[in-house]
Amino acid sequence: MKKMKLTTKIFIGLAAGVAVGLLLQGAPDIANTYIKPIGTLFINLIKMLIVPLVFSSLIVGAASIGDIKTLGRIGGKTLSYYLLTTAFAVTIGLFLATIFMPGAGLTIPVSGTSKAVASVSLVDTFLNIIPQNPLKGLVEGNMLQIIAFALFLGMGATSLPENKAQPFISFFESVAEIMYKITGFIMSLAPYGVFGLIVPVVASNGAAVLIPLIKVIGAVYVGCIIQMALVYAVTVKGFAGISPLRFMKGILPAAATAFSTSSSSGTLPVSIRTIKENFGVSDKIASFVLPLGATINMGGTSLYQGVCALFIAQVYGIDLTFAQMGTIILTATLGAIGTAGVPGGGLIMLSIVLTSVGLPLEGLTLIAGIDRILDMARTSINVIGDLAASIVVGASEKEIQYPQGQEQTSEQGREQEREVESATSLS
Repeated sequence: MKKMKLTTKIFIGLAAGVAVGLLLQGAPDIANTYIKPIGTLFINLIKMLIVPLVFSSLIVGAASIGDIKTLGRIGGKTLSYYLLTTAFAVTIGLFLATIFMPGAGLTIPVSGTSKAVASVSLVDTFLNIIPQNPLKGLVEGNMLQIIAFALFLGMGATSLPENKAQPFISFFESVAEIMYKITGFIMSLAPYGVFGLIVPVVASNGAAVLIPLIKVIGAVYVGCIIQMALVYAVTVKGFAGISPLRFMKGILPAAATAFSTSSSSGTLPVSIRTIKENFGVSDKIASFVLPLGATINMGGTSLYQGVCALFIAQVYGIDLTFAQMGTIILTATLGAIGTAGVPGGGLIMLSIVLTSVGLPLEGLTLIAGIDRILDMARTSINVIGDLAASIVVGASEKEIQYPQGQEQTSEQGREQEREVESATSLS
């Protein structure tokens, strides 16, 4: 008998929670007294994960990137492209959530332990990234300080001789692997946690709690289209002279695979074949940029986090300041380096973003049931971003097979279009 997928179990947990919540609409006290503790326990387990998971995985992630000076131009260009486009993505997510207002019309009171952090200026936010006492930042769960300290440790380790750095890196690799295992166990409890969290919400608010989720799905999908068309396609056009239409047609095999599997790593073989056959990018660029992108490039995931964070703030009636939105952008951008390889990574990373600005983690309940639908779109955008980076870096290094910066026209352009269509149909 085929084993049921976790996403299916979570959806069943959500559906069962909605049904029980509707039955208990006249008795919300029963839901809060006997069922809510199940959800609270699940949230506490996630909170337990956040600091050690982020700290260890970011150290390993930074160390795996290596010293930019050693990597040379290609490494610097690739990392810069990934970080900049990721920042654009989360900004687009915040903008769309402001326009769509998916949380409007639904108000859930904030519990006594969940409240937004005090308002600070954008300048102070940037200054506070560097911790005066990194251990204090770890104890207090200051996510930006934890991220900064972990990145410095990872990059510092790569500057040491291998015999001195390897024991340090190996230790945190082991810690990270242990945290991944614990994360997998905790995520296996997600169906019960979602059930325990959604029942009291529906019991108190009725079926109206489900309507805003349609807006969340719409905002994320619209944002993914904007990210592909206005960020990735435009940069490919600017650096490589490839028209947006040809770019979108050429990436179709990898994008479709990512959409159906929701796995950047699982799509990697298709991505490598697509970028080499459909765009003429050299093996030298493809073999470096694409695996690195599968590890640290999370444009779609960051966009999703921007939408969901603002949605949760709207639902709980919390007004985020400009500085707090800046914190979300920074956390999602820098935190992307350490998110690879984590089961349920999107939700776990969202919990980190919510923690960075003091938003209630209980809001994860509203997202968990539709996470699979969102995961397909965000993974596709992650992979498309990897492909775009390969083209941009390949063009800048003159490692593609057609003249750099020239639009494909006339018979040559039509011939290459036919090649793209042929490769796409074969894939």
